[in-house]
Amino acid sequence: MQVMSYDFCVIGGGIVGLAVAHRLLSERPGASLVVLEKENALAVHQTGHNSGVIHSGIYYEPGSMKARFCREGAAATKEFAKEHGIALDVRGKLLVATDEAEYARMLRLDERARVNGIRAELIDAAELRKREPNVRGTGALFIPDTGIVDYPAITRKLGELVQAAGGEIVLGTAVTAIREASDGVEIRAGDRVWTARHLVVCGGLQADRLAKLAGVDPGCQIVPFRGEYYQLPTARSGLVHHLIYPIPDPALPFLGVHLNPTIDGSLTVGPNAVLGLAREGYRKWSFNRRDFGEMARFRGNYRMGRQHVRTGVRELRNSAFKRGYLAECRKYCPSLELSDLQPRPAGIRAQAVLKDGTLVHDFMLVRTVRMLHVLNAPSPAATSALPISRHVVAELLG
Repeated sequence: MQVMSYDFCVIGGGIVGLAVAHRLLSERPGASLVVLEKENALAVHQTGHNSGVIHSGIYYEPGSMKARFCREGAAATKEFAKEHGIALDVRGKLLVATDEAEYARMLRLDERARVNGIRAELIDAAELRKREPNVRGTGALFIPDTGIVDYPAITRKLGELVQAAGGEIVLGTAVTAIREASDGVEIRAGDRVWTARHLVVCGGLQADRLAKLAGVDPGCQIVPFRGEYYQLPTARSGLVHHLIYPIPDPALPFLGVHLNPTIDGSLTVGPNAVLGLAREGYRKWSFNRRDFGEMARFRGNYRMGRQHVRTGVRELRNSAFKRGYLAECRKYCPSLELSDLQPRPAGIRAQAVLKDGTLVHDFMLVRTVRMLHVLNAPSPAATSALPISRHVVAELLG
């Protein structure tokens, strides 16, 4: 049996994993590195099933890693896309208030934007209608630096740069065993074996399982939330120019349904957030026995459910009945019709849930002597991938 030895191994072929691999080779030129990905292509899961938004970071708690990484990542992502000829469109986002309560929350978001160093402009109902004739509201907060990009293309380019720097990418390789020793880590995939002085795991939807495989207690479970999208007909793709978002309710765990132009020219509506019964089941009502069994045995899920029961019921209802989903959108875009909501592939968010039922909203890393596990990399992980990689590598090598 041949054992292949490297300075670094990265598990995970999404945008965070490839950004980490690229950063490692930038920090340690000439080092040997291998990326292991269980799928037969890069960016298959979360990276390849998101809206493509370059987020600004307006929502996030000042001082949090999310707020800092998102702001830095937005600039870095745009620079990377321009440097490598990747499709990019910075057209701005409108956060639309539809009643007095939302208007008050919008003013608080404007204050948070200033604290987080984000450009923002308050506009009234008349100006909103002028900029977006098909959108209605009592006012809006305009975030000019929000854009859209092709994240799978960024990931593939990072892969090319990793290989150009001497790194290897091995696809179709599901890791089955990880053993840490004082001088390195042994990684197995069936009868294939790699050793590395350092291991970084960016496992996304499988992050907690890979940690356990390595003998690490993750302290959480990854719970899949399906983000279901609809796509408008081509004739309606020009309905709005900007990204149109609702004002989020801080009592709810997710942002709400929005209108989102994509880099391929389509216009999407969504996503909602429905508890999934399969970590990688993108079809509606997908079910995986192992995934469901683990969820059923994890007490944190029941505690989470009790905390968010009303939200969960609403999201499930809107998933089952398209009219409820439509009603969410018509609050700010009343011209939408049921026939406008055409099928589009769903995404699945890997959400870390603690044993007490708390949703982990910030990035979560676990470090051992020779390993670093990225256990929670929630949205805006794609936007933030480049500064996340810098932080991960500093933690690993520091």
